[in-house]
Amino acid sequence: MNRRLLILSTLLTSSLLLWGCSTAPYGPGWITLIDGSKGLENWNVQGDANWRAENNAIVADKGKGGFLVSKNSYKDFTIYAEFWAATDTNSGIFIRAANPQNVAADSSYEVNIWDIRPDPTYATGAIVYYAPVPVPLVHKAGGKWNTMEIVASGASMTVKLNGNTTATLNNNKFPSGPFALQFGAGVNNAVGGPIQWRKVMIKPN
Repeated sequence: MNRRLLILSTLLTSSLLLWGCSTAPYGPGWITLIDGSKGLENWNVQGDANWRAENNAIVADKGKGGFLVSKNSYKDFTIYAEFWAATDTNSGIFIRAANPQNVAADSSYEVNIWDIRPDPTYATGAIVYYAPVPVPLVHKAGGKWNTMEIVASGASMTVKLNGNTTATLNNNKFPSGPFALQFGAGVNNAVGGPIQWRKVMIKPN
């Protein structure tokens, strides 16, 4: 390949990569809770995970598990998040937590990030116990930066991973509450892989 063709090929590849990346939302109503300039000031810390600011992200990679719980409660909203997970990371976004002092999948809607969940029915992109994903898994998060968008309006909820809809739900068991970011134990309670959140935004509706 001559030099000119190599340059054109590189430019085309770069353009396609940029085109395929999601852009963070902006405009009135959006509240930024995590970005490169923020630490843990917007969150209540629950559990023993070692949450910290590192490399322009909020990171956890040690501990039995824990959550960052939003200080405010939300009913109808859109969440936008950018995160990096390993293949063995057990994480997720728990929305409308009915018990903010003890966040769990049976007291909130758990939007999962876990590519190797032992029961893959509710693996990455699912709403655990409510909205399964196809098996074998179509959408995985491990080893790359991803975007997740969650829209909750009344009983209606939609989850998108990297722009693709992975789960929809109509359920009004949990009408409102804080949301939480998870660092969870891995398979057989081993230490799970790291989770990095470089941007988390919410727009109450």
